[in-house]
Amino acid sequence: MNEMMKAVQLHSFGGPEVLRYEDTPRPEVQASEVLIQVHAASINPPDLYLRDGYRALPPEWQPSPHFPLILGTDVSGVVAAVGDEVFKVSVGDHVFAMVRFPEDLMTGSGAYAEYVCVPESQLALKPKGISHVEAAGAPMSLLTAWQFLVDPGQDRPNPFQAFQHVPVPLEGKTVLINGAAGGVGHLAVQVAKWKGAHVIAVASGKHEEMLRELGADDFIDYTKVAAETVAHDVDLVLDAVGGPNMERFLSIIKPSGSLFLVNPLGFSGREEAERLGITVSSLQVHSNGMLLAQAGRLLDDHTIRVVIDSTYSLAEASAAHQRAMQGGVQGKVVLIVKQ
Repeated sequence: MNEMMKAVQLHSFGGPEVLRYEDTPRPEVQASEVLIQVHAASINPPDLYLRDGYRALPPEWQPSPHFPLILGTDVSGVVAAVGDEVFKVSVGDHVFAMVRFPEDLMTGSGAYAEYVCVPESQLALKPKGISHVEAAGAPMSLLTAWQFLVDPGQDRPNPFQAFQHVPVPLEGKTVLINGAAGGVGHLAVQVAKWKGAHVIAVASGKHEEMLRELGADDFIDYTKVAAETVAHDVDLVLDAVGGPNMERFLSIIKPSGSLFLVNPLGFSGREEAERLGITVSSLQVHSNGMLLAQAGRLLDDHTIRVVIDSTYSLAEASAAHQRAMQGGVQGKVVLIVKQ
């Protein structure tokens, strides 16, 4: 008989109200896995999309999972058990991870729970200098920034483009980050600054002070002026927002510059980009414990930091999703699972 645990489960798609805090069997650790007692888990856009059934996607791409399922990919916690083929971590170690992503993109990775099983290859030791709440806020957002700007990791097929994403040297370059106050954006600002770039942050005015503290050299309040009307001669635009009219950034990028799209769905400017000599590129962020450990060193020595917008208990996951959907989030929304 499996031991039980508390988790936030989904029995049907819908709004935040469909999230149910209830008892469910604790997962059993497999040979190459680690069982983590979760201390904190963060909320990411794919959690919101899956909860809603990915309704924005074409019908043939929408999931048809077996309910109930447990959302969430990002965790920080303590190793509770290890499989027979696990040798790099031990019971009691403090670790963090992005769990089985994108493999479980359509079925949920199980992070909104008191326990979750994670392949050993996908986790890293938690940076000692930060809390579990901060560490839980990092994995997906930090790996996205890292894989776009520093190292994409292993050679993986990308559903968005035929060629492999290649980061560009940033030292001495001008980098504009759209959506700079969000989960990916605020970490991308810091990573680009660490790599020696001149960083222009685009966000609403209430975030300016925070973004300048994180290293932004210039700030554009998009609620007052369109970024593409004031910025010019940019080497790289990282658009962490997506949505309609991403093509507008092509007009401010130098020939031989780059446009990196975190969410490329709907982009229709590839022909124009080719004519202008601009590289447009995207990637599918993927779990990678080695890269998370590399990026985690910058968290450990406080070169970069995770900004926490708000915290909720695991039982308050519905309210946390409502906050994440409101917009204007500064950094990350985090669920506290164990005090």
